[in-house]
Amino acid sequence: MTQKFDVVVIGAGPGGYVAAIKAAQLGLKTACIEKYQDKEGKIALGGTCLNVGCIPSKALLDSSWKYYEAKDHFAIHGIEAKGVTMDVPAMIGRKANIVKNLTGGVAGLFKANGVTLLEGHGKLLAGKQVEVTGSDGKTQIVEAENVILASGSKPIDIPPAPVDQDVIVDSTGALEFQSVPKKLGVIGAGVIGLELGSVWARLGAEVTVLEALDKFLPAADEQIAKEALKTFTKQGLKILLGARVTGSDVKKKQVTVNYTDAEGEQKVVFDKLIVAVGRRPVTTDLLASDSGVDMDERGFIFVDDQCATSVPGVYAIGDVVRGAMLAHKASEEGIMVAERIAGHKAQMNYDLIPSVIYTHPEIAWVGKTEQQLKGEGVAVNVGTFPFAASGRAMAANDTGGFVKVIADATTDRVLGVHVIGPSAAELVQQGAIGMEFGTSAEDLGMMVFSHPTLSEALHEAALAVNGHAIHIANRKKR
Repeated sequence: MTQKFDVVVIGAGPGGYVAAIKAAQLGLKTACIEKYQDKEGKIALGGTCLNVGCIPSKALLDSSWKYYEAKDHFAIHGIEAKGVTMDVPAMIGRKANIVKNLTGGVAGLFKANGVTLLEGHGKLLAGKQVEVTGSDGKTQIVEAENVILASGSKPIDIPPAPVDQDVIVDSTGALEFQSVPKKLGVIGAGVIGLELGSVWARLGAEVTVLEALDKFLPAADEQIAKEALKTFTKQGLKILLGARVTGSDVKKKQVTVNYTDAEGEQKVVFDKLIVAVGRRPVTTDLLASDSGVDMDERGFIFVDDQCATSVPGVYAIGDVVRGAMLAHKASEEGIMVAERIAGHKAQMNYDLIPSVIYTHPEIAWVGKTEQQLKGEGVAVNVGTFPFAASGRAMAANDTGGFVKVIADATTDRVLGVHVIGPSAAELVQQGAIGMEFGTSAEDLGMMVFSHPTLSEALHEAALAVNGHAIHIANRKKR
């Protein structure tokens, strides 16, 4: 007998599992389909983010930063730490335990909320029927009033550097190194490339990042990107812009990479090569030809502002639809869709989705960049405040970077908050909360911020927008 559900979610990543839990909480009979298995052959929930993305990479970033600090920066605090070493397999093991705890936690949440987990590959058929194919090849059909497609994304492969997960790896393979490579190449100076490059550079690898674009971090505010490039170069990352990889050759556990730059054809040899040129939606065999759901030529599913597809009752969220490939964006889309299925008029504010790069210093922003606003002809006032003038940052020996607040010159409404420095993601989130309520720079300036905190840098940057900063000299108005 065919099982029937109010909602069937295909995919249990941060979009899918959140959508399933929310739908169940709203009283809808809900099932979630997942096929991803861990190394032990057990179903692992949480998608790329929990298993091989956001969480494990942060675990390695934190471990490598602690090692780097202990080795090179404890002396300033009066702490003597001689002969500090890194046990790479232990670091990787810690990361694996964190992943296991979190994926198991999602399974527990499914049980607590009454979500039915269906193990296997989900495929949408005509008439909102979903075919589930188990790892044993057996199939079953489930019927749904509503279907949410949340199948996520995977790393993009490039022909000049085919991944073998040994010498040439993708972001997943880069989380599994059992020793520090002497020479490490990274193709792509985006979020993933910079984060993974940072991990292994801190542990002693000589890291070269090859970026095809001539501009560094084009999505970030130019002032922030410039500071980031300067900082990463100082940390030892060799970032080559305008370097287009044309081929690679693996021999004797090394890879020779050919690339072209402004000076012509170049060659460089690495012990390991990470390919981090972006991600693409996983929509292969997700939709039957008669499902009625439309996709574009790159495999993204067409949706409206509320994530509805071309078929009534079928929705798509997360990395398979337009917009930034971010876990928090996927989760909020999942909440919005579950609410709409339950009859509520939920909306999502796509203008205020924070972006974060978890290097050290962190880089984060929300809203628009100064160059975007100038391109739109919007007159702005800008306030910045350096962490070098923050007592809390000095106490923590972490004074690199600054906070930048951009406000409309006419209304004083805050249009962007950009940070490079300690706890950038947390400070930007404070900005996002204010912006959600239409804050002006003056509003932020009038609030009481506790002292001494890093968030005072946001306070001072907001004051600086109108020339009222207290702890730095204000720019003279022309």
